[in-house]
Amino acid sequence: MLFKLVLLYLWVHWVNQGSDFVTGRSGNVTSGTVFVNGTASIGKTDDNFICATLDWWAPNKCDYGTCSWERASLLNLDLSNPIWLNAIKAFSPLKIRMGGTLQDKVIYETKDDKSPCAPFVKNSSEMFGFSKGCLPMSRWDQLNVFFKKAGAMVVFGLNALSGKTIGSDGSATGAWNSSNAESLIRYTVNKGYSIHGWELGNELCGTGVGAKVAPDQYASDVKSLENIVQNIYRGFEVKPLVIAPGGFIDTNWFAQFIQRTPKSLQVVTQHIYSLGPGNDNQLINNILDPSYLDGGAQPFRDLEAILKNSATPAVAWVGEAGGAYNSGQNLVTNSFVNAFWYLGQLGMASSYDTKTYCRQTLIGGNYGLLDTATFVPNPDYYGALLWHRLMGSNVLSTSFSGTTGVRAYAHCSKQSQGISLLLINFNANISVNVRVVTEGEQAPRIKLGNTSREEYHFTAKDENLHSQKVVLNGKILALNSSGGIPPNDRSNYCCSFLLCIFSYFKYNTSCLYQLNFFSVNFHSKAKTK
Repeated sequence: MLFKLVLLYLWVHWVNQGSDFVTGRSGNVTSGTVFVNGTASIGKTDDNFICATLDWWAPNKCDYGTCSWERASLLNLDLSNPIWLNAIKAFSPLKIRMGGTLQDKVIYETKDDKSPCAPFVKNSSEMFGFSKGCLPMSRWDQLNVFFKKAGAMVVFGLNALSGKTIGSDGSATGAWNSSNAESLIRYTVNKGYSIHGWELGNELCGTGVGAKVAPDQYASDVKSLENIVQNIYRGFEVKPLVIAPGGFIDTNWFAQFIQRTPKSLQVVTQHIYSLGPGNDNQLINNILDPSYLDGGAQPFRDLEAILKNSATPAVAWVGEAGGAYNSGQNLVTNSFVNAFWYLGQLGMASSYDTKTYCRQTLIGGNYGLLDTATFVPNPDYYGALLWHRLMGSNVLSTSFSGTTGVRAYAHCSKQSQGISLLLINFNANISVNVRVVTEGEQAPRIKLGNTSREEYHFTAKDENLHSQKVVLNGKILALNSSGGIPPNDRSNYCCSFLLCIFSYFKYNTSCLYQLNFFSVNFHSKAKTK
């Protein structure tokens, strides 16, 4: 049996053949052991676990005196930019969730809607600070043609406030008026556009953001959407997913809602902004504090428990997660340091059986995977791409002993049999000598020593945690002259995109292990021995 062990490190560096160092800034060294149980999975993600969002915000959407959205809206994004196309195609496929705060104020310009198709206009007296806006069908056509070309899997968020009356306390009452959404869905099917899922509403659950809908009414509205989907897609072998509620988890609200939608809902989405507001001057300290980040596990744990204790077959997604809300913080949530939060979130979410994780945003604000002005990938784009290419869907039980500053997550590897391991070292001043121990059917509790390794050393340019450029195995990651990102072929990925390092050894069993190291180091001058 062939196994593969893929080690993805944050702030780490491999230094010898017998064990592995995850390094800090000083010469202080301690030891630790990673134990991975490969006999059974504790969860399973979608094969396309990585997802990113596109939002509706206009250029004059500003937070804390900074307007960071430019032309990154669904309504004005430059779909002809070659970097944009290549960045999506590199995932083959990438899930894209189109939605956000303003989605519940969008009108769809269909033949059944007679009102003028006007854009969003900034208005401080309106909910969310903007008037209602309109999605022209010409733009809907452009988006769908582009996403088909890019090979994206599209999830679209529908206006759940249509037809509702909003009270002084924010309560939205009355049934969902689905007529405009139904017209959009019929138009979409008639044009032959492929939609992976239709999501109803944005952050209207629990206490809501701007407005809130009671769980029984929301469940009724979701049933209406399910009936529309079943009717319009009648005869289709595969129908789009029905997704809701797209908001922050409130355990009582979610439990009631899920109880009332046992057959009409396929995906339950929650939003994650565990780092707080984008203007928090402690943002970096929070990102680099493992105990702070550990607190972010509670929403995953809560939703997993609710789903397990209910009769629903629905699964959990993170429908939107930007870390710091209100557009993030420039040179933090779009820089190298954010990888500690983002890759940790991917590992944590998957360990609680989350099937998909949608990053806010693919482009837009100060938390985009791509730079809002230039479309050039930010560091987290490359982190997401490496995860997508290396980490498989089966999640394994993993533990680390020896220091409280290391976090470990393991999956079966994606492209062949074996194990992929993510290690994150939050010890800025301590290097950790790591021993990896596995348990499997043929080789119970084997210590990994003599193996073949594939190494990915990921560092900040100029040793600057605020850098928006990353160095991989001594080379700055950069697009080619035509804005291209390396293809998904493993040999090309290693040989043209990375400097790959291999060492081959033998085992005392018939099993052969290959270790692939993706290491994210603070010290860009670190050398591989």
